[in-house]
Amino acid sequence: MSQSAVKASGVTDAPDAPDAGRWKALVFIALAQLMVVLDATIVNIALPSAQQDLGISDGNRQWVVTAYALAFGGLLLFGGRIADLWGRKRTFVLGLAGFAVASALGGAATNEAMMFGSRALQGVFGALLAPAALSLLAVMFTDAKERAKAFGIYGAIAGGGGAVGLILGGFLTEYLNWRWTFFVNIPFAIVAAAGAYLVIREPKGGRNRSPLDIPGVVLSTLGLVALVYGFTRAESNGWSDAVTVGMFVGSAVLLLAFVLVESRVKAPLLPLRVITERNRGGIYLSLGLAIIAMFGLFLFLTYYLQIVKGYTPVKTGFAFLPMIAGMITGSTQIGARLMTRVAPRLLMGPGFLVAAVGMLFLTQLEVDTSYAGVLLPGMLLLGLGMGTAFMPAMSMATMGVEARDAGVASAMVNTSQQVGGAIGTALLNTIAASATTSYIADHMGGAASRSQQQLVQLEGQVQGYTSAIWFAVGILVVAAAIALTLINAGRPGGGAVTGSGAGDEAEDELRVPVVAH
Repeated sequence: MSQSAVKASGVTDAPDAPDAGRWKALVFIALAQLMVVLDATIVNIALPSAQQDLGISDGNRQWVVTAYALAFGGLLLFGGRIADLWGRKRTFVLGLAGFAVASALGGAATNEAMMFGSRALQGVFGALLAPAALSLLAVMFTDAKERAKAFGIYGAIAGGGGAVGLILGGFLTEYLNWRWTFFVNIPFAIVAAAGAYLVIREPKGGRNRSPLDIPGVVLSTLGLVALVYGFTRAESNGWSDAVTVGMFVGSAVLLLAFVLVESRVKAPLLPLRVITERNRGGIYLSLGLAIIAMFGLFLFLTYYLQIVKGYTPVKTGFAFLPMIAGMITGSTQIGARLMTRVAPRLLMGPGFLVAAVGMLFLTQLEVDTSYAGVLLPGMLLLGLGMGTAFMPAMSMATMGVEARDAGVASAMVNTSQQVGGAIGTALLNTIAASATTSYIADHMGGAASRSQQQLVQLEGQVQGYTSAIWFAVGILVVAAAIALTLINAGRPGGGAVTGSGAGDEAEDELRVPVVAH
């Protein structure tokens, strides 16, 4: 690129000097990310106790999870754009403050309406907080080696925080009260907000002050809400339910209209350049698929350990520790160390395949399966593979994007995870339920005594879990294939892999991480 072209475009090869407080800022960004990820699983552990205390019916209890998922998933793109418009630091602190207030309301809930409202409010502020956190990292860490370390830590938290939530949720529910699964967010939020306010210095010139794309906001929010709700409803009411089908059709129409609007408006909510760039598109797709497999597994292993093996909530949480250890090791020791030496696809592809091997171990589950013989190696390999793959995925999803688009690029990472989680829970649950029903129908006739019938019931549940886990193995293999074929960027600072037709663009992006305006 010539000097005149650089000036004309506003792109600079030499960004501002790195912020001296960026590593301190990482602590508070990571703390906020941990809070959001913890909340996704910690409330699930407390749900039976909260349901009993507040008199929530079985038919309505799903809304404790669904209200959060709909608000969070539906508003992520809007939250990312707000971060670009208002400034990431301001949006980050506002998101933390709002999340703390919503958590306090949830902990103090006296009826189901107050509980559902607080969860929806948590989702709204989470949708501001999550993209702002990731985009702050993207614009603050531009050196390849530093970026690898920062995203290694972030990736470990993003991947392993859910399992930590199971442990913490078990402790709080068992030894204190379900309300503390909400109240525990408040100190997290206060510390992270105070630290962010004092330490974070957002690089200048990174805001996108274009007018807000209102049609894009409305279409994307309604489309994503319909999609997430469609999968949530499919889980409870079936795939052929009229409302489920209507939600999927409505979502397709709304999201197609959104794409058409974005291709024509002057200042789009989601500039199509963010998702059509080959590497980012490959990352969003492979990451979303991996999350489908991951979310389903969390659910099945929790049920297996508590219902089949009879573990307490606390013991169940500790049983997930090998997965957390694997994720932290894969993210900080393998992904972060190799990211500046090899192309991202050579970490993501093999990482997803190692996770698939871990899943293969778990397809061998039986009622009397040994934890040390099957569960331990399976979870360790799964965590190791996911941690190794998540780290470059998180970094590459925002690398090279123009600073004014960092918020929406970050929001797309969260959107692919959120939609992937909704799909994974609904799709794999349906597969498991179908396999369980079929097994029990085939074997119950031969069970004469009550104890034999109970054994058939447990065997049927395990058969359902393993059938669904086989699908998850296949999904991870597809994610690996997408990562290896679509993602063609070279290692950071090392140019791009050639022969794709998109190499020059990727190379420019890797060399120019910041855009000044």
